[in-house]
Amino acid sequence: MLTWTEIETRATAFQKQWKGATGDEKQQDIKFIADFLNVFGVDWRSGSPQHQVFMPDGAPNYIDFLLPGQILIEMKSKGRSLDAAYTQALAYLKALKPEESPRLLMLSDFNEIRVFNLEKKHPYKPFKVSELRRHTRVFSRLAGFSADLEDRTEIELNTDASYKLARLHDALKDKNYTGHSLEVLLVRLLFCLFADDTGIFEKGAFKNYIQASNPDGSGLSERLLQLFAVLDTPPERRVTNLPEELRRFRYIDGALFSEPLPPAWFDAKMRAILLECCEFDWTLISPAIFGAMFQGVMNPAERRELGAHYTSEENILKVIKPLFLDQLQAEFERSISTKAELQAFLDKIASLTFLDPACGSGNFLIIAYHRLRQLEFAALKLLHSNLQLDFVRDHTRVSLNQFYGIELEDFPCQIAKVSMLLMKHLCDQEISAHFGTNFIDFPIKDNANIIQGNALRMDWNDVVPAHKLNYIMGNPPFVGYGFQSSEQKSDMQSVYVDERSCPYPNSGKIDYVAGWFFKTAHLIYSHPSIKACFVATNSVTQGDQVEPIWKPLHERFNLEILFAYQTFRWDNEAKSKAAVHCVIIGFGKGPTNTPKLLFQNLEPSSRSPLWKEIETPHINFYLSPSPVVFIEKRTSPISDAPPMITGNRPTDGGHLIIEADEYEQFITKEPGAQKYIKRFLGAREFLHNEPRYCLWLVGVSPKEINAMPLVKERVRKVKETRENSPDAGARNLAFRPAEFRETNNPKTAIIVPRVSSENRLYIPIGFVGSDIICGDQNMLIPDGTLYEMGVISSSVHMAWVRAVAGRLKSDYRYSAYIVYNNFPWPQKTEESVARVEKAAQAVLDARTSYPDRSCADLYDPLFMPPDLRKAHQNLDKEVIRAYGKDPAAWSTESAIVSDLMQLYQSHAPEL
Repeated sequence: MLTWTEIETRATAFQKQWKGATGDEKQQDIKFIADFLNVFGVDWRSGSPQHQVFMPDGAPNYIDFLLPGQILIEMKSKGRSLDAAYTQALAYLKALKPEESPRLLMLSDFNEIRVFNLEKKHPYKPFKVSELRRHTRVFSRLAGFSADLEDRTEIELNTDASYKLARLHDALKDKNYTGHSLEVLLVRLLFCLFADDTGIFEKGAFKNYIQASNPDGSGLSERLLQLFAVLDTPPERRVTNLPEELRRFRYIDGALFSEPLPPAWFDAKMRAILLECCEFDWTLISPAIFGAMFQGVMNPAERRELGAHYTSEENILKVIKPLFLDQLQAEFERSISTKAELQAFLDKIASLTFLDPACGSGNFLIIAYHRLRQLEFAALKLLHSNLQLDFVRDHTRVSLNQFYGIELEDFPCQIAKVSMLLMKHLCDQEISAHFGTNFIDFPIKDNANIIQGNALRMDWNDVVPAHKLNYIMGNPPFVGYGFQSSEQKSDMQSVYVDERSCPYPNSGKIDYVAGWFFKTAHLIYSHPSIKACFVATNSVTQGDQVEPIWKPLHERFNLEILFAYQTFRWDNEAKSKAAVHCVIIGFGKGPTNTPKLLFQNLEPSSRSPLWKEIETPHINFYLSPSPVVFIEKRTSPISDAPPMITGNRPTDGGHLIIEADEYEQFITKEPGAQKYIKRFLGAREFLHNEPRYCLWLVGVSPKEINAMPLVKERVRKVKETRENSPDAGARNLAFRPAEFRETNNPKTAIIVPRVSSENRLYIPIGFVGSDIICGDQNMLIPDGTLYEMGVISSSVHMAWVRAVAGRLKSDYRYSAYIVYNNFPWPQKTEESVARVEKAAQAVLDARTSYPDRSCADLYDPLFMPPDLRKAHQNLDKEVIRAYGKDPAAWSTESAIVSDLMQLYQSHAPEL
């Protein structure tokens, strides 16, 4: 095993060897990989170049290099997109065997290296090939060292920095230095810390200035206020006798230091914490990540999970790449042949204007700005082969002034403004590195336009005139109706209004995020050149949310989806928080004839989505590649199918229910009640085969009830519970306290649980007899047959469920009104009915082979018995044939849903 000194020596040699390389993937990738691995003492022949994997569709593909258990490397030619390489590599990782899974994923275009820690699910800070020597510890385990020597990932570094400022925040707050003053002070200190390490100030000037203060902290507040005043004063207006320690600080301006602040009255502890912050290397932070985490500093309740307060660049790119970045990248590549085209391209990107109307700490704006600056610099290098620093400085035209944001709270606004400044400086430093000098663009000449206010109450034209606006993007807040404050509900009622300013039906019961879609669609309607994209909770594309949210936008504003990502888990680092399930929707004014891009998630329940990109003429509001259709609530099926009803709600305060551990004691004390006790099945009892019972007293006379004291007492308590209920419907039931709210008890019925795990391939469905009472967490098809059971147990029906059903968190929420009654059934023939019934019986027979296993166990995808899986697959084929389709034609869920949507539309005009 090599020593670190030997590794660093080899890294230096590697940097020199590959400096200025042409970077041809086909000709040089293996040589580059071999030389890279040699830095760490690894023989490339111990791995697998061009490692073959098979993709989900069965097609073979090839990984550039795999060292099983250690590292996967994907190369691209110099100048080609590493974002595409990342997407490609993620698909390869899915196809690997578990024992082959690497710890690290590395991407390179012979100029830049990006590394992802797959165990921590975090990226490292990208670096140039010429900087490998500084980043060798990223690969410590590849070199044979233990994990504790490994470099920290970007998230870990930014979290560490956030905690340091959190300690300072707490120390100041403990001394009653709070509110707006505290927020402004922390933002200014953040800038100074960053400036001290990145060349804005002389190296270490701020740290030395703090160290020169009194050890007990006295006078430090005054020194900071003096420094802030100097930073806000141009050199020609500074006093002539300014102390040397302050004279060395450059003029910053930009209003960052202009607001007067009260003194914070530092003590020894606060001074020590600030000096500890000075010791941190602030060149390592990412403004996009740190800004969001810094926002979490202000909320001690969320302090332990600062990682939850950022949106990864990977997810931001899902928004901005199809919205504008991919198009700009393609335009850039087309323009490289002539100087006139390159100049036109530069003119274009310098004229674009962006708005994030829910910008938070500015993540989307920061990443968008950074990517535009990278494109601009690439174009300038091609346009002027003898490029000089002064020329670049004078011709860098992509400006912070092109970026606008609206944010409700003051502190995130401040963070967004300073984070944009920090990102601008980092972009300038990338240029500096190219020329081997320092490009410092201060005092501040331009600022991002971040406005504090309620975006749903503001006229966005007051922020940026719509005729100047090109793109709207962001991640507005998701708040379900039941969780909205009175102010938020009022916001929605003021936004979701028709031409007469009257609220649309059900507008008060839709997710808060819909308000941003409405305001944007309204704006785009009169300015159709604007394109937009938002992240949203997936509930806006499911169940009974779809029609009230999207129908007004489509019919009134001609809103058309241009691209979309289907449901995926928007994971954060907060271990106590459930993952949010999101969609991404890009839209504009339609109709257009251009192909639409749909990113289908082949593994929607996985933490690592597997994306398949398809072109389609249409994307509807269920994010299906089909024409627009709205699945409305219906009280009866659109097809020739038996009705579905809800199970029985006890509405009893628990007094008609007999738990399993009560049963024996109850019938011992009240033996006459046994004939009135039936098995009770809620969804849990059905899925997990758990015993539970109920008193079923429908038709039982008062005389019989009075003869059973324990039963009578329970009935009395039911009456009391209902009389005291805040629900008027429950109070009306007090006159019949012996009965459930509903009294459905058919001789036989098909049972469908209303909520079922997203992880199951099929919702478990079964039959019950009159000896069982089904609770209201189940749906029932009274007198349903094997044919109905077979059709709704099939993958065809499951595709429909996944497309249109609502969700409870991420689990399927089955309903008669939306799912069942709108499902287009196949035309019956004697032959198709017989074949489906035979296949459905085979499913039931396979289940009976496992009497000790519950439906939850049998339908767990990890443990589903092979014979049950095979029986379901055979049932799927028979149901597909019943629709007159070849199973090969309906091999994908999107194909099934697309055809079912068309069948639905063919039924809809008749209704």
